[in-house]
Amino acid sequence: MLDIQLLRSDLEGVAARLATRGITLPVEALQRLETARRDVQTRTQDLQNRRNALSRQIGEAKRKGEDAAALMSEAAALPEELKQLEGELERIQQQLNDVLLGIPNIPHASVPVGKSAEDNPELRRVGTPRKFDFAPKDHVDVGAGLGMLDFERAGKISGARFTLMSGVLARLHRALAQFMLDVHTTEHGYTEVYVPYLVNADSLRGTGNLPKFEEDLFAVPRKDADKLYLIPTAEVPVTNIVRDEIVPLERLPLKFVCHSPCFRSEAGSYGKDTRGMIRQHQFDKVEIVQMVRPESSYESLEQLTGHAETILRRLELPYRVVTLCTGDMGFSSAKTYDIEVWLPGQNAYREISSCSNFEAFQARRMQARFRNDKGKPELLHTLNGSGLAVGRTLVAILENCQRSDGGVDVPAVLQPYMGGMQVIEPAR
Repeated sequence: MLDIQLLRSDLEGVAARLATRGITLPVEALQRLETARRDVQTRTQDLQNRRNALSRQIGEAKRKGEDAAALMSEAAALPEELKQLEGELERIQQQLNDVLLGIPNIPHASVPVGKSAEDNPELRRVGTPRKFDFAPKDHVDVGAGLGMLDFERAGKISGARFTLMSGVLARLHRALAQFMLDVHTTEHGYTEVYVPYLVNADSLRGTGNLPKFEEDLFAVPRKDADKLYLIPTAEVPVTNIVRDEIVPLERLPLKFVCHSPCFRSEAGSYGKDTRGMIRQHQFDKVEIVQMVRPESSYESLEQLTGHAETILRRLELPYRVVTLCTGDMGFSSAKTYDIEVWLPGQNAYREISSCSNFEAFQARRMQARFRNDKGKPELLHTLNGSGLAVGRTLVAILENCQRSDGGVDVPAVLQPYMGGMQVIEPAR
C-alpha cells in the first residue's frame, strides 16, 4: 500500500510515476475522498472545541449561580453529533482504504520505462547453451521416454495443468528441493521455516494478493469460519510472520527460506503454456524472503538475486538476468529482476525466478515494523525471490542434460542426493 502522506503531498507526481506502469491513478476519487475526510475532521474538531467551550461556560455559570440549562441542553446534543461524524469518518476511511488497496507500488527510479516483456533489458548472461549433435526434445517428450512423467493420469486424477511424476524422476524433483534448501541455509544464512499451506484473507491482503487477484487463488470455503486460501507462493505465509509485529533492530536482517507447494488457478492464462510443466495449478518452489532496514534493501535485492543465481551456476544451467520494465512489473514490486533459464526444447530463455524489492509496500499493509536507531517504530522493507521454482528447474535439467539415447545426465551437485546416480536411464 502506498503512503497516504505521499498521495496527499504529491498526488500528481504519483500519478505520473504510475502512468509508466500503464496504471491510471483514480485522482478524482482520491481528491473527493480526501476533501470529504478533511471536511468531517474539521467539523469534528469544531464540535470538540465547542464542547470544551460549553464545559467551561457551564462551570462558570454554575459558580456564579446563573441558569446553565440552555448551555447544558446544547452540550447534551454534542455527543450524538460527534458519534455520527465518527461513523461518517470511518466510512470515508474505509472507502479510501479500498481505493488504496487496488493501487500498485511505485516503480523505483532505476526501473526502465517500458510497456511489456519485450522492453526488459538484459543485465547479464551466464553459461553457453549446449550445442546438441541430435535434435533435442522438450521435457514432455524426455519425461515420456523415461516413463516417469505422466500428464494423462494426472488429468484423470485432477484435470488439466497437473503433473504425475514417479520413480527416479520424483526423486530428482525431491533432490532439487533438498539441494536448494541446503545451499540457502548453510551458505547464504537463511533460516528454514515450515509454514501453513492454507492462509486467511488478512495474510493475502498483506502481500498484495487480495483484493485485486482473488480470481488467481484457490479458495477453500468453510461452514464454521471464514474461508481460507491455498497459498500461491510461500511468500505469503513467510512474509506474514512479521505482520503486526515490531522487530528489534538487532534481529535484522531476517532471512527465511521455505520449500512449499504453490497453488494457482492461472485465471486468464488458458491457451498459454498448455504443454508440460511450465504453467501448472500445483507446483513446488523454494522461496527466499528477507525483511531488512530501508537503507539496505537495494543492496539486499542484489544479494538475494545472487543467491538464486548460485543454484543455477551449481547445476551448470545457462541463464540470463533481466530487469523488468515498468509495464511488466508485479503489483507489489518496486523493482524486480527475472532470472530466465535456457530451455533447448523451446529454444528460448524462460523465467525460473523473480527477485523483487517491495520496499515498504507490503509492510505498510501488514504493519510490519522494526525499532530504528532512535527506538521509534519504522516500516520494514520486504524482499523475496524463488530460489528456485523446483518444477521449472527439473524441466531445465531434463532438456539441457538429455542424452541421445533418451536418458538424462544427473548434474554432479545432485548426485549425492541421488545415491550416487549419474544417469537416469530411459524406459526399456
